[in-house]
Amino acid sequence: MEKKITIYDLAKELNVSPGTISRSLNNHPSISKKTKDKVVLKANELGYKVNKFAVNLRTQKSNTIGVIIPKLDSYFMSTLLAGVEKVANEAGYNLIISQSLESMEKEKLNAKTLYNSGIDAILVSLAFNTENYDHFTPFIKSKIPLIFMDRVHVLPNCPTIVIDNVQAGYDATDHLIQQGCKNIIVITGNLKRNVYADRVLGYKKALKANKYKFSTDCIFETTMEPKNTSDVLGYIKNMDEPVDGLFILADSFAAHCIKELKKENYNIPEDLKIVGFNNDPISVLVTPTLSTIEYPGYNMGLLAGESIINQIKGNINLQETNAISLRHKLIVRESSRN
Repeated sequence: MEKKITIYDLAKELNVSPGTISRSLNNHPSISKKTKDKVVLKANELGYKVNKFAVNLRTQKSNTIGVIIPKLDSYFMSTLLAGVEKVANEAGYNLIISQSLESMEKEKLNAKTLYNSGIDAILVSLAFNTENYDHFTPFIKSKIPLIFMDRVHVLPNCPTIVIDNVQAGYDATDHLIQQGCKNIIVITGNLKRNVYADRVLGYKKALKANKYKFSTDCIFETTMEPKNTSDVLGYIKNMDEPVDGLFILADSFAAHCIKELKKENYNIPEDLKIVGFNNDPISVLVTPTLSTIEYPGYNMGLLAGESIINQIKGNINLQETNAISLRHKLIVRESSRN
């Protein structure tokens, strides 16, 4: 195995002290440019590599940001991560990305691993079933910046970045009502999570504003995996009153539902009008094209990246930050038009 070159090897080659080598490689002002150039040239010649672990121990910085997300396989999360990564890389930071796979236990394990890795900050979007948040306490106690994105929970000194999910839910539901829908069902993910609970709250507010009666029977909770489409169809068929509107809180699941509904001879939008959520690319590929709420994942990622780096650098006072809200937009397409 080839011997690893150290600063002591460089010092011997150049007949200087190891301290001079170290200061030269770290661009210390006490070392002349001529000496620095000579050291760098010899280091490159011999294949010297910086021991990042040793640097991290000395500086107490890893230049690494941890990220915990539910899953990597969604368009929203991939665009959000692209935004975070762009800002982080430009600022000289790397990302360590982990998935909870919608499991609180895996989320806890990920948090512990990232904390023990010595990350400088952490960004989190919570799993479906997270109910206990003690695994984030070490970050808070150690003053390691922590920001929640999208699926959030309010903890001391931990900002959140979201859209106005209540208003988004209102806008989608009100649109269906204005298109003549009388019996609108919401297909939602786990209502423990703010994003789904708030969108359902917006749905309720729109019903009330339009003098529609709310019934708990009009909320169908699911994991929104393709295998659950048959459950949705069964539920719709068994409703006492014919369902003429669906507000489905994820475009990908809405697309699967449209496919199955068409197999059952539902005409969309004539028999059933549908609005999804996220503005995934699939919303313009499915037939009919899907009305949806545009959720600016990339912009959320940019903002999350900028905010976490500002916190690392001490440019933001954690005591003064709380919730940051981005704008959404209702996009009307064929699935809900008269």
